[in-house]
Amino acid sequence: MSVRAFVSVDIEEPELLKALENAQRRLEETEADLKSVERENIHFTMMFLGNIDERRLSQLKKIISNLAFETFIAELEGLGAFPNVMRPRTIWAGITRGADQLGSIYGRLSPEISSMGIRLDDRGFNPHITLARVRSGRNRDLLIKELTAAKEEHFGDMIVKRIRLKGSTLTREGPIYVTFAESKEPK
Repeated sequence: MSVRAFVSVDIEEPELLKALENAQRRLEETEADLKSVERENIHFTMMFLGNIDERRLSQLKKIISNLAFETFIAELEGLGAFPNVMRPRTIWAGITRGADQLGSIYGRLSPEISSMGIRLDDRGFNPHITLARVRSGRNRDLLIKELTAAKEEHFGDMIVKRIRLKGSTLTREGPIYVTFAESKEPK
């Protein structure tokens, strides 16, 4: 049996979640054809790991459980899109302050995880929070206008205390996440 897994930082601050939901609502008001991420599923994806067998999942749990780092502040700012704003498929909120610390943690984890035969994204680490996925080109011009207007919007900041190994089960209603392991208690 295998599980679809990823490494993430959950966003738990109510005010920050509210600011991100307000951005989602503005995107939805363009009437573009998109699917917003549910509040309980909003997170930073640090590494998407794909389908992982039980043996590797056990190893990953140990790696994440042994991870230690000092807490730091992550500041969320600006909307953008992959592959780009003019052709949005995935809409995200960016991370400014704290991106270096997240990158450092990624850099510590990636050799261990790669050595297990798990292939990481060739594009490297690009810290972001997925807010919505675009399903078609309906009202794309209005969506692009909203994305451009919010490219420097400040959403707030949070203290990063934990990195989590999570599993994802895809359903028609959206993904269901479960936490398998989390990093050590910060000092």
